[in-house]
Amino acid sequence: MDFLAELRDGAHERPALSAASAARTIVAVRGFHKFLALEGETLTDPAGAVAPPKAPKRLPKAISLDDIERLLSAASVGDTPAALRDRAIVEVLYGSGARISEAVGLDVDDIDLEQGSVRLMGKGSKERIVPLGSYARQAVTAYTVRARPSMAIKGKGTPALFLNQRGGRLTRQSAWTAIHAAADRAGLGATVSPHTLRHSFATHLLDGGADVRVVQELLGHASVTTTQIYTMVTIQRLREVYAEAHPRAR
Repeated sequence: MDFLAELRDGAHERPALSAASAARTIVAVRGFHKFLALEGETLTDPAGAVAPPKAPKRLPKAISLDDIERLLSAASVGDTPAALRDRAIVEVLYGSGARISEAVGLDVDDIDLEQGSVRLMGKGSKERIVPLGSYARQAVTAYTVRARPSMAIKGKGTPALFLNQRGGRLTRQSAWTAIHAAADRAGLGATVSPHTLRHSFATHLLDGGADVRVVQELLGHASVTTTQIYTMVTIQRLREVYAEAHPRAR
């Protein structure tokens, strides 16, 4: 415990460690002591009851609706098959809150354009049906009608919805690259990732008055506790608006 305290406090010759760095160090020390005890080199394990410090929860980063619009516009520069596909990917990610792995894992039959829904396969092969708005449906329709056939003809008949230039299923890495390129063109820098769109989806829903348990179901979270972190983002935004607008807030 004294060693952990010294890690966190620092010394003249060594700066203090963050909670995450101290936790990694303590885990290594605990593993070493456990090994010595198992090998019979020591009779006790003095580090067994020392818990690593918990890193503070990081608030998910969401971008504004204006930035979403800029990203969407930048994703569909030109009328090439790749541009139509990239616009459809961004619309699906933001319109459904899908993880990037769920989006690239979609097959054509997973999207019901008439009903306006998409079937997502989440962690642990847990399936969920999520509504899909008109903008996302329009983008997917444009891609499947005007772009996907010319891409599919180069491949081997995969049922994947999003295809690469060789007609195979688009990889996560390629989808990341497309979104980063669109973010750069939109002037949003490297802070935007596929998961940023998922965070924005949840935050904008809560800002609009959606119930946190509904958002939980849409995101596919096993526990509402995981979803509640997004309410912290919304409360923080309310505080900022209050501080700027209320005459007696300062």
